[in-house]
Amino acid sequence: MKYSKEEILQYAQEEDVKFIRLAFCDVFGRQKNISIMPDELPRAFEYGIAFDASAIAGFGDETRSDLLLHPEADTLMPLPWRPEHGRVVQMFSTITYPDGSPFECDTRSLLKAAIAEAKEAGYEFTFGAEQEFYLFLQDEDGKATKIPCDRAGYMDIAPDDQGENVRREVCLTLEKMGIRPESSHHEEGPGQNEIDFRYSDALEAADNAQTFQRVVKTIAHRNGMVADFSPKPLDGAPGNGFHINMSLKPFGSEETFRAMIAGILANVKDMTAFLDPTEDSYKRLGNQKAPGYISWSEQNRSQLVRIPAAVGEYRRAELRSPDPGANPYLAYALLIWAGLDGISGGLKLPAPADINLYKADAKTLESFEKLPESRARACEAAAKSEFIRRHIPAKILDIYCNR
Repeated sequence: MKYSKEEILQYAQEEDVKFIRLAFCDVFGRQKNISIMPDELPRAFEYGIAFDASAIAGFGDETRSDLLLHPEADTLMPLPWRPEHGRVVQMFSTITYPDGSPFECDTRSLLKAAIAEAKEAGYEFTFGAEQEFYLFLQDEDGKATKIPCDRAGYMDIAPDDQGENVRREVCLTLEKMGIRPESSHHEEGPGQNEIDFRYSDALEAADNAQTFQRVVKTIAHRNGMVADFSPKPLDGAPGNGFHINMSLKPFGSEETFRAMIAGILANVKDMTAFLDPTEDSYKRLGNQKAPGYISWSEQNRSQLVRIPAAVGEYRRAELRSPDPGANPYLAYALLIWAGLDGISGGLKLPAPADINLYKADAKTLESFEKLPESRARACEAAAKSEFIRRHIPAKILDIYCNR
């Protein structure tokens, strides 16, 4: 449900809300928040709430440390795992400098800019996410181990699947928060799970991706487990993917849809530093069904981009290279801009790779361009990219590639 500022003030009083968490994230997508009391809501809406940016990597130093959080009323959601009495709610926030000017490292605002550019061009991009995660047991001190909660395989059922109850509780909790999961199942790795979401507009989809990881980690902890979203938690086991499904409204024509995908393929190498932001990301790419080459095909899951069987408004493209370490605001913004590049430039898709790249011989693979094989290579591609320079503030690129 979407609320206005006035409705939130009334809601806080009627529903015994005692804490309001103003949520935001750093440039890497790590969620942060500050809690305020209900009496501070009018000030938060009118002026914003100050915080010390120098304590957050990349946000500033002691010489210019004050930034302001401005809560967005239509993002209000309860945190159902908190007490019924003295409720806790959350709102996502925009970040500005004290003079009201936008903060360049506010990646949520970058996504808003991409959405606005798409709207001006006559398009809306919608996203659905598939995020994978491992559930590990805790030791006697409550610390994470690398012991999976089970040894089940793909789509196995209980009792072999020991993550079933966690997934169930996650889905029910998300529903209470107004987020609609679509399906859930055990993945291929031991203790590995996946929960998929219905399509929504880009900003809501990115907010939901942020909230999802928080909910999974909270519910796992309540069940004596630790949720791990890192790209390669276990050597020799499948990595965690953040498969991004992308649709275009209005659908228009198949030619426009394919031009969108062509734009993504043309820019994906330059975007990889943001889609796969850690050293461990490159242990996943090219291994155990994670793509390593720039290619596409209809339905073929061995490709970087897969176009599932669907028609008209249900037509979508699935990008399979990102991992859950990606900042969803940056990822979705870059995909929108890449798609718009393809559409405005009338780009054509290359021939589809209708083969199993996981089993192809070396000679066949030589005809495909590789994704970057290390973070250093990915950063090198990003630094040289006109596309990245056009859309990503230099400060963010510097934080990603010179940390």
